[in-house]
Amino acid sequence: MPIHEKSLIRPENLVTHDQLVLDGVDVSGHWSTFIQPRALTDYNERLQEEIAALDGGENIHRCWQCGSCTNACTVNAINPDFNPRYWIYLIRLGMEAELVRDKDIIWQCVSCHKCTYACPRDVVPEGVMKATAHWLALNGHTPKSPAAHFDEVFTSQIVATGRIEEGRVIRQFFDRTGQPLKQDWLLEMARRLLAKLPLTLMIKMGLAAVFRPRTRRWGKVRAALAQHLAEHERNARSAGTARAAAGAPMKGSEG
Repeated sequence: MPIHEKSLIRPENLVTHDQLVLDGVDVSGHWSTFIQPRALTDYNERLQEEIAALDGGENIHRCWQCGSCTNACTVNAINPDFNPRYWIYLIRLGMEAELVRDKDIIWQCVSCHKCTYACPRDVVPEGVMKATAHWLALNGHTPKSPAAHFDEVFTSQIVATGRIEEGRVIRQFFDRTGQPLKQDWLLEMARRLLAKLPLTLMIKMGLAAVFRPRTRRWGKVRAALAQHLAEHERNARSAGTARAAAGAPMKGSEG
């Protein structure tokens, strides 16, 4: 389904004439607005397959461009440039360069799942947005997002011990993203916790932070989980490197 909204046409592709008379009729200004034609040089025929190979993108082929996702989107209500329907349209057409131009806002999906509930075709647009953000990072178009750093810190602690120690997660996340540990909101949260938590619980939390206890008999589970994560990572990488097999290396792998 073609895109007709003027808001989705890049400003540089719109041509107007302040003074234009055709056959004696003054069509100056918006009456003479034309869409500049261009040849597609950014076509990637595997783009939909690459997104579909990542977690969340499996059902992108079901989209029929009804617009329910964008209409229900929490972020779109604040920023009209955040448009899941349009990006799915670009992906299915293989218009990679057009998609990459919005790389700085695609990751802003807040996972409210309003789009998922509104979608009549079970496309799971929220998953497609996450898969697209993952694809952008895999192909070197964007740096690793703070959310990706947090996921890695959280997952690594689960794999190592089978438990979560919140203090360590926060410290490692801040360290990886270059944030100071002393932040007003964090200090306020700690102050309130200290005022309400029982002393015995605070002692247990302190000991857990120092000694890093593990879940009992965690060894076999850890090995199985690590194997699953490694396979998952290989599958994700194969989506990003499929074009390399065809002779077009990823941006992130150049040099």
